[in-house]
Amino acid sequence: MSHDADDLDLIRASRRAWGGLETLHVLGYFADEVRDAYVALGLHPRLSYFAARSAAFGAVGPEVPTATFYVFAPWLHAKALPSSWAVASPEQVQRARRAGMTAVLDRVVGDTDVTELLDLARTVCAGLTAPGRPLYAAHAGLAWPDEPRLALWHASTLIREHRGDGHVAALLRAGLDPVESVVVGGLFSGTTGFMRSSRGWSDDEWAAGVERLTERGLVDGDALTEEGLAFRQDLEHETDRMSLEGWVHLGLEGTRRVAELAAPLRAAALGSGILPDGIGAGGRG
Repeated sequence: MSHDADDLDLIRASRRAWGGLETLHVLGYFADEVRDAYVALGLHPRLSYFAARSAAFGAVGPEVPTATFYVFAPWLHAKALPSSWAVASPEQVQRARRAGMTAVLDRVVGDTDVTELLDLARTVCAGLTAPGRPLYAAHAGLAWPDEPRLALWHASTLIREHRGDGHVAALLRAGLDPVESVVVGGLFSGTTGFMRSSRGWSDDEWAAGVERLTERGLVDGDALTEEGLAFRQDLEHETDRMSLEGWVHLGLEGTRRVAELAAPLRAAALGSGILPDGIGAGGRG
């Protein structure tokens, strides 16, 4: 697909802007403060992720996150849901998530003035649409926090889930099943170890996925082939393209300003010691 120069400039700027906000968002998946808030409700430390991210849907069973999170083994969803809702309601989990993130942002962001960045991020969110974006739509139905830093994190969540929904569509269009998506994504980003330990697939399932990708000419041993690298780069470009509507609404100069303002927050997040190596900006597979 061809793009004119203006499109390519916006795609590049939007990717930098999203990367900065994404790094702020993902702190909530690794920070002790957030995990401890879930554990205080009675949730399992690791499985709380599935309740927290799906709570915007309400008290759903494992089928909904299996479909929308895409890259996790179904048994993880089934182990977490619906049993988590017997311990805490979705509303309680949402409140715990925001309370934990407030503590994290106090630690990482401190008293940084995010007023301008928040205004720009809210403009991006005002341009996002829900059709075909289930995780985004669920989170867009939640009330905006009043506290500016937490509101910025919420905006980052909306932008993240909107992009992620598009990424899943790109994976489906490319014919990658969940295991294959994790294998290719891990090799592309250098996070294979983290992906194998966190996504729940068995050694046999992983090996079978690698074999299928090898037959397609995308993987050779422990690396992407030249064709596989180009294939994954095309997936990223397609995800970028499908994520543009909010950035178009903001405009190129505003998008560049988001990237500029988010850069120090990204640096603070990466320097916080909260995130595992290689984690900070990525899709869902």
